[in-house]
Amino acid sequence: MNIVIFGPPGAGKGTQSKFIVNKYNLYQLSTGDLLRNEIKNKTELGSEISSIMNAGDLVSDNIVSELIEKFISNNKYKNKIIFDGYPRNLKQAKNLDKMLRSHGQKIDIVLKLSVTLETVKKRILERQNQEKRADDNEEIAIKRYKTYENSSLPILDYYKGFDLLKVVNGESTISEINAEISDLIDALKG
Repeated sequence: MNIVIFGPPGAGKGTQSKFIVNKYNLYQLSTGDLLRNEIKNKTELGSEISSIMNAGDLVSDNIVSELIEKFISNNKYKNKIIFDGYPRNLKQAKNLDKMLRSHGQKIDIVLKLSVTLETVKKRILERQNQEKRADDNEEIAIKRYKTYENSSLPILDYYKGFDLLKVVNGESTISEINAEISDLIDALKG
């Protein structure tokens, strides 16, 4: 089973991804982790990525696709992936489908954690107090929420067209969200 999880920063994607990974024995694919691993392992691609990021630029879709292809082509992860933070645009979504098909896989379900801006602001402030993350402040939270809302619509519509999109009430408690996600996944497994 391959899953895509969506939600604005502060919606609980990381928390829910960890729960899904543990309960269903899946692997979390985080593009940020893939990029950092290449840099840490001092690969040729890693040094290119490091230069791009140090210049303050975004890593190209081509590089991200190359890393994702390497991940999904590994039989260890076949049909056991939760995509967290990817795809970020419609081109990436279509490319992901193409890559998965070429490896005999597909997306089985797309989960959207639905939360209001007010909830996101509250959670970001709580997280800021606990984790002291530099990118956790109200101004950045509002900007990232609006960017997410605008950029995710075409992708969500795309997956809705294939009847893969399931909207989860991200306003609930962590355990209620876990239960709702479990019901959706279990219904697929039949």
